[in-house]
Amino acid sequence: MEDLRQSFCSCLYYSANAFSRLLTKMGDEEFAITGLATSYGFLLLTLGKQEGQNPSSIAHTMQLTPSTVTRLVEKLENKGFVRRESAGRNTQVFLTEKGEAHLPVVQKAWSNLYQRYTELLGEEWSKNMTGELFQAAQTLEEEGTSV
Repeated sequence: MEDLRQSFCSCLYYSANAFSRLLTKMGDEEFAITGLATSYGFLLLTLGKQEGQNPSSIAHTMQLTPSTVTRLVEKLENKGFVRRESAGRNTQVFLTEKGEAHLPVVQKAWSNLYQRYTELLGEEWSKNMTGELFQAAQTLEEEGTSV
C-alpha cells in the first residue's frame, strides 16, 4: 500500500506543519530543563535582549497575537519571572530577578535545541533553511497574512 504521506509531500502547508510538529516536540523536550514550555522560554529570551517592551512589540517579535502574549506574560508573572508596569495607556514587561537568574538555563535549552537539530539536519542546511523560512514568513506577512 502506498504511503499516503507521499501524496501530500508536495504541499507546503502539509510539509511545514509536519516539520513544525516534529520541531515543537524537540523544543518541548529540550526546554523541559527550564520547567517552562518553549513559548515561555522564548518570551524570556525576548525580554533578555530588550526589556520594557509592550505586549504588541513582543507579539511582533515572536510572531504571536497580542492576546496570546498577554496570556503568556500573565502566567510568567504568576510564576515570578516577569513584572508588568503601566506607563500611561501602555504596559511594559520586565524580567524580575528570578527571570534574569533563569535566563542561563533558558539559553542552554535554546542552545541544546539548536545543537540537536543541526546534528540531525546538518549545520549548513539548518542555517539555509532557517533563512529561507524566515524570508518566506516575512513575504507572507507583507502580503497581509499575519498571525
